[in-house]
Amino acid sequence: MNYVLPPVEVTALAINGSSDTFPVRRVYCVGRNYAAHAREMGFDPDREPPFFFCKPADAVVPLQPGQTLDLPYPSETANYHYEVELVVAIGKGGRNIALEQATDHVWGYAVGLDMTRRDLQMAAREMGRPWELGKSFDQSAPIGPLTRRAEYVEAGSTPIWLQVDGSDKQRSALEYLIWSVPETIAYLSKFFELRPGDLIMTGTPEGVGPVVAGQLMTGGVGSLASISVRVI
Repeated sequence: MNYVLPPVEVTALAINGSSDTFPVRRVYCVGRNYAAHAREMGFDPDREPPFFFCKPADAVVPLQPGQTLDLPYPSETANYHYEVELVVAIGKGGRNIALEQATDHVWGYAVGLDMTRRDLQMAAREMGRPWELGKSFDQSAPIGPLTRRAEYVEAGSTPIWLQVDGSDKQRSALEYLIWSVPETIAYLSKFFELRPGDLIMTGTPEGVGPVVAGQLMTGGVGSLASISVRVI
């Protein structure tokens, strides 16, 4: 069988210590998963069920180890925000995954940015419309190299942070996730059959804010490979 158009190139993440890559299937994002961030966005941080939105796989911009990525300022926005997040890569699929087994489905972890056209997101929210224009645009998800699950030890006190031009903007810890990684996987798998290649962006802590052309964002989560992204 021949395709009438060339097939879309697979988006794939780099892997620390390997020339292999991790193919991306879907990108699920958890909204408002840190209490302090929920407050700064004007919401009550009570532990309600998590909610999700998606980004297309080709919105992911893979970073190579040690790379500083040049990221173009997107069109149709005057309020372009950073959101640093822990990214979870699924290596074993499943539906209705038990909480106690959720970590077994993880292939690895990375640091990512959920870049947001905040003005468009807020306008959509006020009109009760979907967030795609604010969240799912081209190159909205720079993600660093993956670290295999066996090589990464997560603790509640694991720091998550982002700096702009060397100044702290976001600094928190994974213990402040409203829904932990295993809880998020278990809950999400009730609604979608998770499959190898899926990514889950687990939410951002407080301190989100705008960046402009020329500014350098650096971010990290614990011992994972940090990322460096310059807006151009």
